[in-house]
Formats: sequence, structure tokens, C-alpha cells
Amino acid sequence: MGDNVEVGVYSLNKALRLAQELELDLVEISPNASPPVCKILEYKKFLYEQKKREKTLKSKATKVIIKEIRFGPNTDEHDYEFKKKHAEKFLKEGAKLKAFVFFKGRSIVFKEQGQILLLRLAQDLEEFGKVEQLPKLEGKRMTMFINPKKK
Repeated sequence: MGDNVEVGVYSLNKALRLAQELELDLVEISPNASPPVCKILEYKKFLYEQKKREKTLKSKATKVIIKEIRFGPNTDEHDYEFKKKHAEKFLKEGAKLKAFVFFKGRSIVFKEQGQILLLRLAQDLEEFGKVEQLPKLEGKRMTMFINPKKK
């Protein structure tokens, strides 16, 4: 904005005339205010600054990463330990964990075993994360979510 223009309340006509004299644009900053707030500036520069501001806000927003671990209802001890180590690593990295037991074919009769497996995992990972959702059966999947603990 030029040095020869005073900040203040102007009528629309005077503001437009000032903007034309300075070869700039009259940009409405907040239309809901009473009276509406306008600035005399270069519109393209204003748009650029606005996009830049939005981009920095977006980059500062946290992104939630969800990692999945899949079990079968009859997962043996070695596989369980192997997958538990991976789950530990994911939670330490700050990712949300989705552990699920997938029931193939007639294995749906082992619902209790799947629930016990997920609850055991939740108990083993207690120091790394907190259970957000207890095991819940959805179709052929029993799902449980674990959030990482804050450092």
C-alpha cells in the first residue's frame, strides 16, 4: 500500500477511486464484518500469499498413519511373536495399529480364539499403546484398533 494513503474508513466510491489512482485492486478481506473490511493491494499477490498460508497450515497438520496386522484364528506362537514385534515397531513410530483376525471359510466357529488372540495382543502391547476399540466382529473380520502412547 502506498505511503500517501491513510488507513481509515472510506466510502466505497472513495476507496475504489484510491485503488484506481494507485493502479491496484480493492480486495474485500472480511465481508461479514460491519462495515466490510477491504484493502487496496495487488490481487494476484494477495491470492499467492493466501495459498502460501494455507499450504503452511496444511503441512503442520498431523497425518494419521494406520498400519495393519492380520492374524488367522489359529495363528501359532512363532507367527504371533513375529507379528507382535512388528506391531511394537509401528506403535513406537507413532502409527495407529489395526489388528484383525480374518476368518476363512468355516473358521468362523473359532470366534472366541480370535478374540482371545486380539486381547492377548492388546495386553502384550499395553506399554506401547492404548486400545481405542476392543475386538469387534464385522462379517468375516474381527478388528481392534490401538493408538500409540504419547512420548
